[in-house]
This record gives sequence, C-alpha cells and structure tokens, in this order.
Amino acid sequence: MAVRGRHTKVLPSQLNKVCPERGDGPTTHPREMSDFEVVPNLQQSSSSVAKGQRKAHFPSGSNEKENLISWIPENIRKKECTYFVESSQTSDSGRVVCECGYLREQHLEDAAKPPLFLGKEWDPNRHIQEMPTDAFGDIHFTGLGQKTGKYVRVSSDTPPRVIYHLMTQHWGLDAPNLLISVTGGAKNFIMKPRLKNIFRQGLVKVAQTTGAWIITGGSHAGVMKQVGEAVRDFVLSCSYKEGDVVTIGIATWGTVYNRESLICPMGGFPAEYVLDEENQGSLSCLDSNHSHFILVDDGTHGRYGVEIPLRTRLEKFISKQTKVKGGVAIKIPIVCVVLEGGPGTLDTIYNAITNGTPCVIVEGSGRVADVIAQVAGLPVSEITIALIRKKLSVLFHDTYEQFTEGRVVEWTKKIQDIVRSRQLLTIFREGKYGQQDVDVAILQALFKASRNQDHFGRENWDHQLKLAVAWNRVDIARSEIFTDDYEWKPTDLHSVMAAALISNKPEFVKLFVEQGVRLKEFVTWDTLVYLYDNMAPSCLFHSKLQKVLLEEKEHTASSKMPRIQLHHVSQVLRELLGRSTQPLYPKPKHTERPRLSIPVPHIKLNVQGSSLRSLYKRTSGRVTFTIDPVRDLLIWAVVQSRKELAEIIWAQSQDCMAAALACSKILKELAKEEEDTDTTDEMLALAEQYEHKAIGVFTECYRKDEERAQKLLVRVSEAWGKTTCLQLALEAKNMNFVSHGGVQAFLTKVWWGKMCVDNGLWRVIVCMLFFPLLYTSFIAFREKKMQPMGCLTRFRAFFTAPVVIFHMNILSYFTFLLLFAYVLMVDFQPSPSWWEYLIYFWLFSLVCEEIRQLLHDPDGLGALKMASLYFKDFWNKLDVGAIVVFIVGLTCRGGVFHAAALTQHSREGHRYCRNASL
Repeated sequence: MAVRGRHTKVLPSQLNKVCPERGDGPTTHPREMSDFEVVPNLQQSSSSVAKGQRKAHFPSGSNEKENLISWIPENIRKKECTYFVESSQTSDSGRVVCECGYLREQHLEDAAKPPLFLGKEWDPNRHIQEMPTDAFGDIHFTGLGQKTGKYVRVSSDTPPRVIYHLMTQHWGLDAPNLLISVTGGAKNFIMKPRLKNIFRQGLVKVAQTTGAWIITGGSHAGVMKQVGEAVRDFVLSCSYKEGDVVTIGIATWGTVYNRESLICPMGGFPAEYVLDEENQGSLSCLDSNHSHFILVDDGTHGRYGVEIPLRTRLEKFISKQTKVKGGVAIKIPIVCVVLEGGPGTLDTIYNAITNGTPCVIVEGSGRVADVIAQVAGLPVSEITIALIRKKLSVLFHDTYEQFTEGRVVEWTKKIQDIVRSRQLLTIFREGKYGQQDVDVAILQALFKASRNQDHFGRENWDHQLKLAVAWNRVDIARSEIFTDDYEWKPTDLHSVMAAALISNKPEFVKLFVEQGVRLKEFVTWDTLVYLYDNMAPSCLFHSKLQKVLLEEKEHTASSKMPRIQLHHVSQVLRELLGRSTQPLYPKPKHTERPRLSIPVPHIKLNVQGSSLRSLYKRTSGRVTFTIDPVRDLLIWAVVQSRKELAEIIWAQSQDCMAAALACSKILKELAKEEEDTDTTDEMLALAEQYEHKAIGVFTECYRKDEERAQKLLVRVSEAWGKTTCLQLALEAKNMNFVSHGGVQAFLTKVWWGKMCVDNGLWRVIVCMLFFPLLYTSFIAFREKKMQPMGCLTRFRAFFTAPVVIFHMNILSYFTFLLLFAYVLMVDFQPSPSWWEYLIYFWLFSLVCEEIRQLLHDPDGLGALKMASLYFKDFWNKLDVGAIVVFIVGLTCRGGVFHAAALTQHSREGHRYCRNASL
C-alpha cells in the first residue's frame, strides 16, 4: 500500500528533512499569488520565440529550479480527502480504508476527527478538496543508469492551459508539430516480432522526423511499455541530439506504485523512484523510458481511468494551438494510434472519431484493434450483431463470457459508427505499406482526414503542404500533395519556399524548384531582406551585420537600431570578397523602395516579428527583382554554412565557376573570425569543396575548348561585383585552382603578353638592351599582324609585356642602387651634384606613387579605411620604412651641407679681413 504524505506547511529550514535528496540547496520563498494569477496564452506563440524567452528568464539551472519551485505550488493543485468514511472494502492487507481508498493514517489529521460532516455519506464533490501540489521535479529511476525525466502531480480539474504552460515554458519543451496519442491494452500482450519491430521503428521515426509529442498512459505495461521500449531502442542507436523524442505519460496518481518517493513539497531534484514490478500488486509502476509524467489526482486510491478526462481535454487544447516555426503557422494536428485494447480502448476510439480525430488501427496487435480492422472494409450494413459476436468469441476468448447481449449490441453500434467515418479510419496492415512504414500510415491518415472535410479546397491543400514542411517529410509531400488531384501554381509555393529556406530544409527547396518555382520571380529585394532578417543569431555573419547596424546607428546618432537592408549585407560581403569587387547591393538613393507584390493567399506566416504574408501583399507593378537570384540565395546559404542547401542552389547557378570561387573566398574569410573550432573546420572543409567544384567545372570546359575556357578566367562577372574568376581565386588563395594546368598555361600567355611563349628569356634581355632587334625575326609574336618587320606596334607590344616590365623594373632598381652607391662612395660632395639631384627626383617619383596608392579611393571608403587597408600590406610597410629612412638621411645631409656652407663663409670672411688689414 502506498503511503500518501500529509498536507503540512514546510518551511525552508525544514527542506532537507522533507526532501533529503535535495541536499544543501538554496532556499527559496514562494512569490505572491498575484504573480501567477494569469498564465500567458500560448496559442499564437512561436516555439523559437518561447525558447528564447525561456533562456532569458532562466539564465542558469538554479534560477530555473527556483522559478519552478515558486510557480508550481501556486498554480498546480492536488486533491485530498478531508473526511474519513469507513468503506465496506478493505485494503490488500485487510485493513480498513476510507471510501476514497486510502487508510486512516493517510488522511489529514482533521479528517479522522468528528467533523462538520459527521453522519453524512461520503461525497467526493464535498469531501475532496484541492490544495497545492506536493510532488513535482525531476524523477530518476534508481538502478537504470542516467534515466531522468520530469514529473508533476496535478488535480483532475487542472485547466489544460496551465499544464501546457508548464510543459512549454518551465519544462522547456518546444511546441509539437504533431500530437500522437497512443492507446490500447493496459496489460502486457504478445505481438508478432516482425510487427512489433515495424511498429516501434515507424512510431519513433514519425515522432523524431516531425517533432511530435507521443502521449501514452505512462505505466510500465501494455502499449505504454511498447512505446517506451521503442523510444529506448531509438535513443540507444542514435546520437544525443537525434535521440530526443518527447514521450509524455499521463497516469493516475492513485494507481502509481512507490509514489511516496515522489512526494516532496519543495520539489524533488531529483526524486529517486524504484521500478518494482514484482511487488506492485494491483497498482502499476511508471515506465522508465518516458521523458515526462503528468500524474492525475482525484483524491482516490487504486481507481484506474481517472486521467482519461484530463488527457482528453489536454489533447484537445493542444490540437487547437497554433505553432509558428520557420515561417509556417500550423494548427497542431492530432492522431490516435491503437494497439490491442479492451472496452476502454473502444470508447477511446469512438470518442476520437466523434471529435474528428483520425485513428490508425494496427491490425495483428489483438482484441479491439483486430475486431475493427477485420470489419473496416465491409459495408456498414454487413456489420451485424452476429458478426461482432463471432469476432468477439475468437479475439476475446478468455473474457467472452462477460459480454452480455446488451453489451454486444452496444459494441456493434459503436463499431458501425466508427467504420461509417472511413475518412478518419486508417488500418495499418503488415505488408500493405511495406516494412517500417507505420510513420507513412500515420501521416497519410491525417491527410486523408483533412481531404474529406466539407470545406476541402485550396486552403486545405495549403494546410497539408504546411504540415509536410513542418514535419520535414518531403516523401509525404511527393506522394500525397503534389499529385494530379490539384494543380499548383508556382506563386502558391513562394511562402513555403521561404519557410523551407529559413528552416534549412534543402529537400523541400529542391522539390519546390522541381514543381516550377522560378527563382527570378521568388527572389526579390524584400524577400532577401526577410531572409537576412531571420538568420540564426548564432551565425557569425549575423553578428557582423549587427556591428554594421550599430556603426550606422552611432554615425547617425539615432535612438533606434536601423533595420537590416541589403546595402548593409553588401558592406559585410565586400569585406569578405575583397575590395577588388564592386558592391553587390548598392545603397538606394531613397529610403523608400519598391515593395514586393506577389500574393500568397490563405497562409499565415509570422517569424520573429516579421510577417511574410504582409511581405507578399503589395500593390502590383512595384516589384524590385535582383540581378542574380541564384547568387543571392547561394550567398545567404553559404554565410550560414548550410552545406546541403547551398549545394542545391549552386547547381542552379549559371556562372557556377565564379560562384564556387566566391563561396570559397567567403568561407575562408569567415573561418578566420570564427571562434568555435568545429565550425571553423566545417567552413574550411566546405571552402575546399567549393574550390574542387570550381576545378571540376574548369577542367570540363578546358577539355572541350581550351581557348574559351581560358577566356572564362578573365571574363568580368557582373553578378559577382565586376570581378573575374582568376581574381577571386587569387584573393581566396586557392592554390589548387591556380596550379591547374589550364590556368598555368593561361598565366604563361599573360606573362609573355603578345609575344610567343617559346621565346627564350635571353632573347628578351638582349632586346631590352638593343631594341632594334625587335624589327628582325629575333623575337616571335603570336598575332599575325605583328609579323611584318616594319610594324610599329611591335615596340609597344614588347615593352608592355609583363615579362619585359618585370625585368625593366629589376633593371631600374639595380640602376638606382648603382647610382646611389656611386654618389655615396665616389661622388659625395659638400654640395649635391646633378647625379644626387637625379636620385632625389627618382625618390620623389616613388613617394608620389605611394601617396597615390594611399589616397586612391574609387569606392568612397574614406581616408581612415584606405589607410588601414594600405598598411595591411607588408610591402607597403617596407616601402614607407625605406622612404622614411631616406628622408632622415636627407635631413642629416642637409644639416651637413648647411654647416659646410657656414664654414666656407667664415673662411672667406677671415680672408677678407686679413686682406683689408694688409
């Protein structure tokens, strides 16, 4: 017999006595009731926003625990019997119990004394009262490793909104994309091994891929145990992140064995629970593979089924909530999955069908599930009392004697009503959908139910597509939505396309492109602003954008942070791609820009304060399209390191070689600033992949046409800031690309200019020293028009070739050094000679060149920015240092010259005086 704790006031100083497992934790004082009178309505809250609010509200684990300790007792109640009335029944040990099922000592102290109700009959409505709950916190299953879940004891009259608020705001659960209510046999039953494996794998797959909540009875028996073991097997075979399946057990508090270990008025963190099936008797143990437990209390002991009304209300409440995620707003759908089961299961199915909830019946699991599955394909007129009696005699052979004639008639009527609603009934038969396809049957049941509604039309098709996107089940979208039953217009898919991009669902992006979405129509100025506005805050590019916005705010002395615009994006991209590129998105001249005008009806979208529906509701004729939509989406995906999505978009690019090299450059620059080592490695690996993609494209082009492939290297790309592939490769230091044989052959041609590459270097040097040889056949040129001996263009072609310019620079440099050495060592006179003035002029020309490089600002970056870029180059620093040293030497030279001049004047003065005296 379980022992129920008395309702006593627990002081913080007594905390360790009541809950010894808490240790010396911090004491907390409950807040006033006024703080918790109103529970926020979460119907239209985004899970991502709620998650952010939770993080802001609970900066640490201890604060979260303190808030939970304060919030739960003031918002969640339990039930206690306040009047002991001796029952005619006894406990398992033969002791006297109350009508509520509890022993005398398990009541409150006042309940056993002659009270106001003396002589009255026991009435649960009057003699059971609500009071603050005394069981909540973390539950740890002793002896079963690290298995820990959340639990709470609630009154059977608790409003569903309070429980939903607890789960989403305090337990930290994201709102589900789907609610799977699993019902069936409460006792252990036997399933075929193959069917068991199919069910387990399919159920967990649909929960994990769609982000669903699984709701069961929570006990360690029957269908609840099957679900728990399915979750356990999945968690053991997956990584930590992939194995996160929310499994909620809603059980009756009065039937839980060892529940006294869960009682802790100030919360159990954790409460140690022992799963003891051998000694549980008529009670039941909680299943250790469930992640959350809601234990429903009506003040009685040992009475099963108490949780059903609250579970029904909670499931109905959740199914009415709207979840917004990734730009898609959906009503949370619910589906009932049935295994085996008895009379209570039939009532559950009947109520679900009556309320419009689709049901999936697993044939072969036994009893009620098999009865319905075997007659589901028959006309209602053929489902007779005799047929149902025959089925019951076979499938309920152990308890068939309990079925009276009236009960068989009742079952027949209910089964007829269930089968009559065929659109809500789906029978899963082993082999029909294929092995491990229970998940497909569950999702198809939802779609089948919505298609048979009276208002089925375009709005319903949109709803189904939003569900598929939210569940990330592209296979369901292909087989159930994009069929011949409905013709989709490309513009109808624009909103879900944006949602798929934001949610990083590349398979859906690929599907929508296949279905006719034209990126030229989809990607507009405002669409890009919307996408960048909804980047993940953890993204490095997002942080760089925020810095740009903060600088603009400080520059304009504005009190508000400016909104993200494409010229802000362009500013960050310019830093990543290099200053050799032009801005990809020029700053608009006017603050008001043309807005988007592509209608997306019947879809409600709202993410992080930005409404995509309002984005698409603009007047016609005012759409601003971008120069290259594929480039824009590719950049947006690459800066977030979304590998699969970027690869799909890159495949659509026309200038794919330049796009790959640009992506490589962006990723390498971001990797330099990324603090996380793993993210840095991913960026560098992805940058290397894009370099190999560029090599592959160039190799294929070079194999087909060498000359045209080499022209691609220097073709100016308007889409990528008027730069070239070769320039992008050099900026990104893509040495593998540059070392390609075709690129090297092209660079050799560029190095030799218009001359043939097979001219020997010694010939070039000889012609540099004696240029009349150019008019002979001593030097060969590639172009035929230069072959005539008297062609004057030979002179210009020769001296403008990079190889000649390079050697002329070397010759000039050595000439300067020789002249400088000659002046210092041979012709260094007190007054500068004309050779020394030549050196000064030479140096002055070098200073002018450095000043030109420093002040040349074609993009209007400003003097400070240009100076910063100038001094980043090591060779510029070396040049400035050499010039400064020369100026210092020149200053010293001027001082010596001045002293020499004074000495000369003094000598002449003395000589004049001496001559005058004579």
